[in-house]
Amino acid sequence: MIIESTLLNGPLGFGTAPLGNMFRNIPEEEASATVAAAWEAGTRYFDTAPFYGAGLAEIRLGRELVKHRRDEYVLSTKVGRIILDEVVIGPQEFGEKGTLFQYGRKNKIIYDYSADGTKRSIEDSLKRMGVDRIDFVWIHDIAPDFHGDEWLAQFEVARTGAMRVLTKLREEGVIKGWGLGVNRIEPVELMLGLSEAKPQGTLLAGRYTLLDHEHALQRLMPAAEAKGVQIVIGGPYSSGVLAGGSHFEYADASSEILARVAKIKALAQRHSVPIKAAALQFSLAHPAVVSVIPGASKPDRIKEDHDAMKAKIPDDFWRELRKEGLVASNAPLPIDR
Repeated sequence: MIIESTLLNGPLGFGTAPLGNMFRNIPEEEASATVAAAWEAGTRYFDTAPFYGAGLAEIRLGRELVKHRRDEYVLSTKVGRIILDEVVIGPQEFGEKGTLFQYGRKNKIIYDYSADGTKRSIEDSLKRMGVDRIDFVWIHDIAPDFHGDEWLAQFEVARTGAMRVLTKLREEGVIKGWGLGVNRIEPVELMLGLSEAKPQGTLLAGRYTLLDHEHALQRLMPAAEAKGVQIVIGGPYSSGVLAGGSHFEYADASSEILARVAKIKALAQRHSVPIKAAALQFSLAHPAVVSVIPGASKPDRIKEDHDAMKAKIPDDFWRELRKEGLVASNAPLPIDR
């Protein structure tokens, strides 16, 4: 149980994508206060990536983490993209995330899943954060939504490049583990089928939530459990729509999604259940899941997340959620433990 035994202070982590100025221009003092609030609340697992604001999230996270001893927290970042010094005028093409970080740094970002690119990415991340080591490394966004029909070719580059480098680093004890960091289940399934790949875990964003879990539940989770690969859940609020926002899959939520959210919220209100509590505790109920990492860009959101983890949810809420077909009939729930 590599990831589970490494996590400090429980399974609730902090996803730092918002610190890269996701959706809006976040003041420096607000970003710093958010990380500080997470630490004060007891968060000890932090996940970031070079892609988040072209290095901005890593820089902001590092400024706060250097105030603490390195052995007091668990840190993960990602490889697959290199941040260049070159400044780009205008938007860059990144599939569905094309405008997600339009308020981030303007540095040019290139894909690179090769062995040399992986080593360079890790070195750059260490410098940006001002730390001496990274615990877990996820190969980022190697999926159809970012590479179209070329994603399998990019996956092959990662197989012979990033995966082999990270396996060696794991064997040498430089990192504790590696896996994929993706928004789709197809690349994870492909990775699990490789005889030479020995991932310890995978960060799966947005694919095992109250709103979207059917495919992961039926296909990916059983395969991950069989391989002993642990799952970290990112985006448990489905880009924010489950937490009062208007985005789903990084875009404006459709009327169909909003209607489903309304049903879940109505049920939660009848049982006096905070919607965040339902979302986090649902994702964590699956035995393959070891951590959930909601993002935040305001200090008060951190308290909401920690309160949600501690909230007592009546069994009748979960039973009714299942009875009304708002979750898959065989999705593990806290009452099933």
